[in-house]
Amino acid sequence: MSELSTLCGISACAIMYSPYESQPEVWPSRIGFQQVLSKFKMIPEMEERKNLVNQESFLSQRIVKVVEQLRKDYKDKREKEMTQVMFNNIYDKWVVHGLNFGDINDLNLLLVEKISNIDMRKDAVALPSMMMVMPKVILRTGTEDIMQLDVKKMDPMKR
Repeated sequence: MSELSTLCGISACAIMYSPYESQPEVWPSRIGFQQVLSKFKMIPEMEERKNLVNQESFLSQRIVKVVEQLRKDYKDKREKEMTQVMFNNIYDKWVVHGLNFGDINDLNLLLVEKISNIDMRKDAVALPSMMMVMPKVILRTGTEDIMQLDVKKMDPMKR
């Protein structure tokens, strides 16, 4: 009880009955027990009941949590299976023929979700539309306007 009290950071007490002893053993002491008990009795009834849990309600809460975790694990497993089916079909390992209606429906939902995710990412990084600028057409009749024959006389900055 001492370790539990230290680990949880709470005031605790215990009454232990033994078939070999006529008086119950009290921890930490009778005075310590009375202090913890009086402190507990000073708590308002609503506050007291809020923290009390019987075994039935505790187990009910645990069952709800375990069932929710089970659903989540099943959903994750199913998504991995359907992702594997999707990639097998992409790489020409056609396995759709062995799927039932539920499997095909799950595969469809996964594909819709993946496409939606791709569209959202694409929209997030979309660049603003740019206007295409067409260069003006310059008619050239020869190379004299492109090349300057005497490059050595040219200004170094222009060269």
